[in-house]
Amino acid sequence: MNAVILAVLVMLVLSLLRVNVVFALLIGALAGGVIGGLSFMDTITAFTEGLGAGATIALSYAMLGGFAVAISRTGIPELLVQGVLKVVNKDGKTSREGLARALIIFALLSMAILSQNAIPIHIAFIPLLVPPILHILNELRIDRRLIAAVLTFGLTAPYILLPYGFGLIFHGILATQMELAGLTIDIADIPRAMALPVAGLAVGLIIAVFFSYRKPRDYQTAVTIEETQKKKASTKDVIVTVIALAAALYAQIETNSMIIGALAGIVVLYVFGAMKWREADDVLTEGMRMMAFIGFVMITANGFASVIQATGAVEPLVSSVSELFAGNRAAAALMMLVVGLVVTMGIGSSFATIPIIAAIFVPLAMEFGFSTTAIIALIGTAGALGDAGSPASDSTLGPTAGLNVDGQHNHIWDTVVPTFIHYNIPLIIFGWAAVMLLG
Repeated sequence: MNAVILAVLVMLVLSLLRVNVVFALLIGALAGGVIGGLSFMDTITAFTEGLGAGATIALSYAMLGGFAVAISRTGIPELLVQGVLKVVNKDGKTSREGLARALIIFALLSMAILSQNAIPIHIAFIPLLVPPILHILNELRIDRRLIAAVLTFGLTAPYILLPYGFGLIFHGILATQMELAGLTIDIADIPRAMALPVAGLAVGLIIAVFFSYRKPRDYQTAVTIEETQKKKASTKDVIVTVIALAAALYAQIETNSMIIGALAGIVVLYVFGAMKWREADDVLTEGMRMMAFIGFVMITANGFASVIQATGAVEPLVSSVSELFAGNRAAAALMMLVVGLVVTMGIGSSFATIPIIAAIFVPLAMEFGFSTTAIIALIGTAGALGDAGSPASDSTLGPTAGLNVDGQHNHIWDTVVPTFIHYNIPLIIFGWAAVMLLG
């Protein structure tokens, strides 16, 4: 069996059996490395050498977690909570609850979308906004799998389609790697090529919201509404928080570093007294602890990717697809998308997957006679596959970090499996259709 397939299968099976994702990634990497022809020690070396590539993103998320918890202590999130509670507690409870449910879903979806393009803070908003409203979700009996699906859509679809913020980075990587593989493209063609695949994500979102998770689901509420209503935010805290958010956004854009952005926001909270000095260490430590799981998974995923690359098993996998479906463009396109799904599920990042698959997929697709826009759709979709359904993706880890603060939301069964079903399956179907329609 091909080492890439084996490594990903081992990782996925262990994850579904509720083995910790970090251990599942490690064991999968070891299995793939040995089967791929590396010695045990060479596999360990490749894995260890790859860990460093995830250190920056791990520190970024730790800093963002600290910043988010610091802001939450100012009482700002409770303003949103109180506003929703006023809607829920008015006369006409049934209709008001429906309105509150729609309001929460729309607000979280809008924030997730904005976090990718207009306000590029990625998942940093989740630990800031989601934990304070968990008890409202419980009161409304909203299935948290629905919220995970909403957040994951907002964290993926915008950057795949729109060339702004993280989308500009994704489109730039796609164009650069395709050029290095021998096909120069106009970056302006990417949104047109990716429109239909993203429509597939939209279909998945509609199914999740209006069909899959409409039924109420009960959770235990750890914090009462009365306790939440006692929390107040002063006018000064509101102003300082707005300044801190603006400073964090400006610093991140100017330096292209989430670490510096979070640091700038924390410094503003310090300087203007919104975060008390004697409480700062506990607050920041709590935030870093909340995001630590994401950091460890991202670091381990980079080690996994390093082993996969060291085995050299990706190219034989694609070559076998080419030989198996020689002359059959439709079947070849479908299988290349499946290969992209397998690779991305293990790595957990569409950004990191593009360089791996572009070098192989571009000449292969050109050999099958696909047009430039069709190849863009093929590579873009193959790279995006798995980002919204991988146990190691920050697009699934982020929602879990916010929804599981009370221990009632399982990462695999409540985030990964729902997002895989609702997004990866439609993405394959609509991505394949885009490749064939674009020729």
